[in-house]
Amino acid sequence: MPFLNINGQQLEVRRIEGSAALAPLVFLHEGLGSVSLWTQRGLDWPLAVCQATGRAGVVYSRRGYGQSEAAPPGRHHLGADYLHSEAWDVLPALLAQLGIEHPVLLGHSDGATIALLYASRHPLAACIAMAPHVLVEPVARAAITAAKAAFETGGLRERLAKHHDDVDGAFWQWNDVWLSKAFASFDIRLDCQRITTPLLLVQGLNDEYGTMLQLDEIALAAPHAQQLRLADCGHSPHRDQPQRCIKGVTDFLKYD
Repeated sequence: MPFLNINGQQLEVRRIEGSAALAPLVFLHEGLGSVSLWTQRGLDWPLAVCQATGRAGVVYSRRGYGQSEAAPPGRHHLGADYLHSEAWDVLPALLAQLGIEHPVLLGHSDGATIALLYASRHPLAACIAMAPHVLVEPVARAAITAAKAAFETGGLRERLAKHHDDVDGAFWQWNDVWLSKAFASFDIRLDCQRITTPLLLVQGLNDEYGTMLQLDEIALAAPHAQQLRLADCGHSPHRDQPQRCIKGVTDFLKYD
């Protein structure tokens, strides 16, 4: 797995071959995600999307996740503005080093929020946000509190350790910031008003980390957004409804 030095950080990067004539897909993982966590239940989902759309792809792990450089020892590594920093500092530097000017961003959860923030400042071929967070709901904090208990005593740590070199750092830097007082006021609805790029919003009707308020608020800010609301689907549409997600993404990108 190759690595790139981005802003002084060694990041794990996977590249998928595809047509040079089409804008490539850049996959942005969730709060506890990584390059390897996109592949679950026997399905390499980024590869499947790239093959279905004919596009090249880039999948990377943010600092502290997967095989990317670990954060310093201890906790509270991330500030309440960490999603803004990823969208406006790290991602532009990564794309510049890869020579990608106008990609299709495809993000899940935290990655979806990063995609929206990037799209609020930079031109894109398209933006796909799965289970995005534009503000913090009580249901999200409750789910993240439950994840804390599962990590400490319920086996979540062991499952995540298969995908992160520093599993404790990966978990706590996400969990601590989401449960902090500073993050309770997180709100990017005004940023979403500046998004003009083609936009697809995807969310499961049974999402345990957010309600349909998230999509409703984005639609108010960016009325041109298309939506795909999936029944029998929780917080991870690409895992719970992988084929329906692939079709939704493929249909959306036909006109790029």
